[in-house]
Amino acid sequence: MDLKHLRAAVAVADHLHFGRAAAALGVAQPPLSQQIKALEAELGVPLFERTTRAVALTAAGAAFVADARTALSMVDSAARRARATGRGESGELTIGMVGSAVQHPLPTIIRAFRARYPGVTLTFHVLPTVTQVERLRAAAIDLGLLRPPLPGPADDLELVPVSREPLVAVLPNDHRLAGRRRITVSALANEPFVLFPRTLGPGLHDEITALCRRGGFTPDITQEAVQLPTIVGLVAAGCGVSILPGSAAQPRPEVAFVPVSPLVRLVDLAIALPTATRSAAAANFTALARDLTRT
Repeated sequence: MDLKHLRAAVAVADHLHFGRAAAALGVAQPPLSQQIKALEAELGVPLFERTTRAVALTAAGAAFVADARTALSMVDSAARRARATGRGESGELTIGMVGSAVQHPLPTIIRAFRARYPGVTLTFHVLPTVTQVERLRAAAIDLGLLRPPLPGPADDLELVPVSREPLVAVLPNDHRLAGRRRITVSALANEPFVLFPRTLGPGLHDEITALCRRGGFTPDITQEAVQLPTIVGLVAAGCGVSILPGSAAQPRPEVAFVPVSPLVRLVDLAIALPTATRSAAAANFTALARDLTRT
């Protein structure tokens, strides 16, 4: 017994006529009749009562056809799901992201992706860059939004830039520089800094410290925090100042975000995904993000 036997039995049950059932299946009537006879012989019971004028289901035939419909429906559903998953139109996508990506550009990308691929379930994890790289290599996440450059050799990962943004000074609202429209980075030379550990985001950490060195000093990091919103909160609490990507500049009354000079210092946000084992859904997400953020 195989699927063609199930389809044959269902077609005859639908039409109660071997000729019309054969036409619906696109086969000749004699092979269809042979399939039904072979099926009945295998089951050991008649499925149809045949006369010269009519075809009717037996009780055994009605029971068999009901289950055959269910089986065929499951097979068809499995085929549709397999094709959709292969095209990246269904399934699951696990995404790692640095905290600043939550504000920009991720919301725009997610809205567009959900509209285009409603069958894909998205799961998010806020993770520093180094942890994202580790989880990408362990296949624990499908793609990451992180801050390059990556630590160490990364030939096994593809990077797709999605945004560039300036660095801004983060100051308590009562700081002497909080009311300025712009400040030089050298004005922060004697300030205590709140920053994330370099081990968690070496690329961005090095961009920030390089900017400070261009201003003539090495930042005095007196407090560390993992996530950018936590850093902003510690600045608001008076624990120091910071320099962060512009996407961290979300309005809050206790903090001032002030552009810094020189303006040439920009930091990247990129999608990272495996070069060899990426899923179709991850490829679709990356292509859509590239289209939406292309300038």
